[in-house]
Amino acid sequence: MSHSGLTLLNNGNKLIIIQIKGELDMYGKNIYLKSLKQQLSVEYSCSPGDFEKHYNIVTECSNSEGRRIYSAGAPFLQMATLGGNAVITADISMHEWLKEFVKGKEGRSLFEYENLREIDRELSKYDKKLRSTYHMFLPDGNYTEPENLGLSIRWYKQDKLQQFYGSTEWKNALCSRFIPERPDMLAVTALDGDEILAMAGCSADTGEMWQIGVDVVEYCRGKGPATWLVTLLKIEIIKRGKIPFYGTSLSILYSWNTALKSGFFPAWVETVTVEKS
Repeated sequence: MSHSGLTLLNNGNKLIIIQIKGELDMYGKNIYLKSLKQQLSVEYSCSPGDFEKHYNIVTECSNSEGRRIYSAGAPFLQMATLGGNAVITADISMHEWLKEFVKGKEGRSLFEYENLREIDRELSKYDKKLRSTYHMFLPDGNYTEPENLGLSIRWYKQDKLQQFYGSTEWKNALCSRFIPERPDMLAVTALDGDEILAMAGCSADTGEMWQIGVDVVEYCRGKGPATWLVTLLKIEIIKRGKIPFYGTSLSILYSWNTALKSGFFPAWVETVTVEKS
C-alpha cells in the first residue's frame, strides 16, 4: 500500500516504510532509531527513553541476554550517545567518580579527546583502557537500487562462507572464523571474470540487527564497488525483516563515504573498555 509518496511493506508485526521518490524518509529513520534505543537499553541496563534525557546517566553493567557480544562477560565500562546525552554502563566501583565527572557535561562532549583521556586515566587504576570510538550508522530510508558498475555479482549464503575464513583480504566483510554469538549470514561479491574485487558481508550481531562490513582490493578502492555492494546487501537484509547497521572509526573517511553513499546516516557513537595489560 502507499501513502504520501511512500510504499509501506507489512512484514509480520514490522512496518518497513520505503521512500519511492529518492527523498529522505524521516519515518523510516524514526522506526530504526526506536529499534536501536530498544537494543541499547538491553546493553546499557537502562530504558529506551534514557537516551532522550537532558542529562547523563550511569548504570551498573550486566551480562544481559540479547546484547551484542564482542567479548566475554559484561563490559567494565561502555558508553554511548545518540548525539544528545550519554549513557554509561560501568562496574559499580567506578560509579562515584563517573557521576561526578559527567555532571554538567554535554553527553556528546564526553567523546572528545580531553574527556576520553580523563576517563582512560581513571580506568588505568583498574588495569583497563578505552578502545577506539565506534561511529555507527543506520539506514536513512532511501532504498534505491544502485546502478550496476558493469561487474558480475555473486551471492554466498551462510553455508558457503567457510571457504573465505582465514583470508586477510576479507577481514572486514567476514569474521575470521564462524562465531556462534554473531554468525556471518550472507555475503555478496563483485567479480571481474572469476576474480573477486570486493566483498560485503553481514553478521547477525543480534537476532534483529545485522552488521555490514566491506573489503575492496587495493587497486579498485574509490571506484564504486564498496558502495554498490553495501547498498545491495542493505536492501537484502531489509527484505529479510532485519535491521542493517554499519560501523567505522572517526578517521576512516573512505568508510564514512561508503556508509553515506549507501544510504546510511550517523546514528550513534560508542566506546568500550579492554584489559590494559
